[in-house]
Amino acid sequence: MADDDTPPPERGSVVVPVESTSTLRTTVTHLIESAAAGEFDSIHFVVLASWRRDDPETAARNADAERLLDRVSAWAAADLDDAEVEGVDIVTAIVGADEYLFGPGDYAREIVTYADDHGIHSVVLDPEYTPVGNTTLLQPLAFELSNTDLVVREAPVSRPTRRERLRKEATGKRFAALFGASFAFYLLLGDPLYWFDWLTGVASAAIVAITLSRVSIDTEPSFPRTPMRILRGLVYVPVLLFEILKSNLVVARVILDPRLPIDPTLNRVRVLVGSGLPLMTLANSITLTPGTLTVRARDGDLYVQSLIPWARDGLFDGSLERWTRFIYYGREAARLPTPRERDDVAVFQGPDATEELPLARADGGDESDRRHTDTGAARDAPAGSDAPAGSDADETTEVTDE
Repeated sequence: MADDDTPPPERGSVVVPVESTSTLRTTVTHLIESAAAGEFDSIHFVVLASWRRDDPETAARNADAERLLDRVSAWAAADLDDAEVEGVDIVTAIVGADEYLFGPGDYAREIVTYADDHGIHSVVLDPEYTPVGNTTLLQPLAFELSNTDLVVREAPVSRPTRRERLRKEATGKRFAALFGASFAFYLLLGDPLYWFDWLTGVASAAIVAITLSRVSIDTEPSFPRTPMRILRGLVYVPVLLFEILKSNLVVARVILDPRLPIDPTLNRVRVLVGSGLPLMTLANSITLTPGTLTVRARDGDLYVQSLIPWARDGLFDGSLERWTRFIYYGREAARLPTPRERDDVAVFQGPDATEELPLARADGGDESDRRHTDTGAARDAPAGSDAPAGSDADETTEVTDE
């Protein structure tokens, strides 16, 4: 028979990354029920910042995150009162704003760091958790966390039905933006004066917007940010066409040279543009420019195959990176050191090689296996910049524009 003086089993703490989802409320209820059952004595709700402190509209995004955390705290307090549970601490925090988080590996690293700092050994994930608006992120995030010492589980709550999901996808600014863009593109390819093209265009644009609006667009369109990005993108189009023409001429001259003076190498460039659309824009711009081909994007690193040294030098000089930052973050954000000046570059082949070819590196491996070896790399954007920047896991060195 158990001794009455035997202390109750020690309860632990749990960290819960949160975002506004249809299952967040029931996830909070599940956590309070677990706390009432004696599983937890402290619940840490955290918002993983998909922005950086120097981003445009950071104050507004921080305010939104604070409101979300306040709402979650109110739900938890109400559930604790209903369950008549005492001695459970509710903690809220915004983490990861000091550096830009590019992918599941970076998000998992921030969670692990927070857990280590607070002596936490468990993570509970909301099944609908999508911190950057990408519906495919939860599974890789859970996989990344499973490779850590944390105990990871998904909250056993009911997900919304397909009808509820469809209604959510077919509303909002993202739907309207993608519908308008798809419909305009459809009419551009067809006949805007033909009634049948209008009919089929509306149907096609609606299908695209319903199925892809939350995948294709990471953040809600807003005024004046979105119109300004569109205008700056229109300015960038002739610049990109000029770069394509110039590269075509240089590569054509090399190909027509009987000596065929090519020097193909695989290179790595850590770019300071942020994830999502900015990273996609830069990667595709590099690929469209003859002489370079983006073969992989891993977190903040682009792996680019270059055909000739001239193309590699242009990549390291960062002209396209500057223009990408200009499109998404404005003129001030374009004033930053080049990748070469930041020492954010590497060559994997040839006599100029600075790192070993990463053939054995694989996704989901040990962090030390996939982090580049140069230790003095700059990670932060220039002081006063409006743009996000990546950060090394161990060291962050601020770069200022002289």
